[in-house]
Amino acid sequence: MTETQQASAQIGVTGLAVMGRNLARNLARHGFRVALHNRTNERTRSLVAEHGDEGTFIASESMAGFVASLEQPRAIIIMVKAGGPTDAVIDELVPLLDEGDIIIDCGNAHFVDTLRREEQLREHGLHFVGCGVSGGEEGALNGPSIMPGGSTEAYAKLGPMFESIAAKVDGTPCCVHVGPDAAGHFVKMVHNGIEYADMQLIAEAYDLLRQGLNATPGEIAGIFRSWNEGDLESFLIEITADVLAHTDAATGKPFVDIVVDQAEQKGTGRWTVQSALDLGVPITGIAEATFARSLSGHAEQRNAAAQAFGAGVQTGFATDRDAFIEDVRRALYASKVVAYAQGFDHIAAGSEEYGWNIDRGAMATIWRGGCIIRARFLNRIREAYDEKAGLESLLVAPYFVDAVSNGVDSWRRVVVAAAQAGIPTPAFSSSLAYFDGLRRDRLPAALIQGLRDNFGAHTYARVDRPGAFHTLWAAGLTEIDA
Repeated sequence: MTETQQASAQIGVTGLAVMGRNLARNLARHGFRVALHNRTNERTRSLVAEHGDEGTFIASESMAGFVASLEQPRAIIIMVKAGGPTDAVIDELVPLLDEGDIIIDCGNAHFVDTLRREEQLREHGLHFVGCGVSGGEEGALNGPSIMPGGSTEAYAKLGPMFESIAAKVDGTPCCVHVGPDAAGHFVKMVHNGIEYADMQLIAEAYDLLRQGLNATPGEIAGIFRSWNEGDLESFLIEITADVLAHTDAATGKPFVDIVVDQAEQKGTGRWTVQSALDLGVPITGIAEATFARSLSGHAEQRNAAAQAFGAGVQTGFATDRDAFIEDVRRALYASKVVAYAQGFDHIAAGSEEYGWNIDRGAMATIWRGGCIIRARFLNRIREAYDEKAGLESLLVAPYFVDAVSNGVDSWRRVVVAAAQAGIPTPAFSSSLAYFDGLRRDRLPAALIQGLRDNFGAHTYARVDRPGAFHTLWAAGLTEIDA
């Protein structure tokens, strides 16, 4: 359809790059009348020309025409680059909207921007929904995991549409109202942080298998395929096997060997780590995964270090092939549990800080399908929170106690073998250190408190009586109440 002033569209999408285009098509395929707009009109025209038979599209060349084509209360999805471009589209929309209309940002926005935008638009009588969408371009078209925040009034209109187009697992839509204002974008940020850790752990497992066994990428692809039939079954394990099995057509070499070893990032991992630091949550696996990407990009420093110290690592050190593969599998699973446990701790801390009341079990439910970190063991996470909503840590849920306990010896052997061979495993190693720190009855933090009191009079607590104390270190070592 061409531009019309008839207010007949149920939802609109402005920003028709791959994700916006596929989300609009998904909505149309499910019977919703979709208004279309893009800054460059050619993208709008091409979508209608190529996919107009998939449903009802109402295309507009102007923002005013786009808004006019929507029935009230209007629901408008923004799918443009995060930051300034999103603010620019919002500024263009606001004068055209009426009280009660809904703006939905489905991009990877920083949740602090969503907090600001929601507050500002509320003053105009508008609803602003920060909505996480995971699953990439395929998910956007065929069923993503959807994490909308915002008001309950906005979700009353959006919920039926979003639940309709979301992925389904056991008949349950991978979509739920996460909580008010920025809760949706916060949860999507943490999802992406867990994704960083998951991918780093997989990369470390691959590196260990390749060096330890002198195995080819094709052989390791077979190992990952077998792992995908058990507890490690997940989307990322599945596509890891596909990537490792791929041969470069131009050179005949394994694809993984012709790709530059510098991992890029779009910022969500960094945001996750920064937020966790602000909230005081130790997400060590996610942090190390983020730093590992940063390290990979420092090519000049890496080259200088290789020249100074040598670049070699010990290879072929695994004398029992099957035992080593099993050790790496168990270490990967235990480390993965830690990454998810830390991510869910982060969600709990953010929920408490901002008053969102996020249901962690519901997050595990909607991450079972559509999203990048979808995995079999998310069912176990959901069960753990169903049994105890205020669970102190996923690591202490009975299923995960057994899973980690069964793998801890393998985990230690793998980390030791990696250190001896000179193979960096920051995510494996930090996850094990976190586990050991979490389970210790007494940590050396007592000494740190003593040092802080010595040089800065920061005080300390005692184990035998309440209160805060300070020792006069330069005046006879007398202890006083602080």
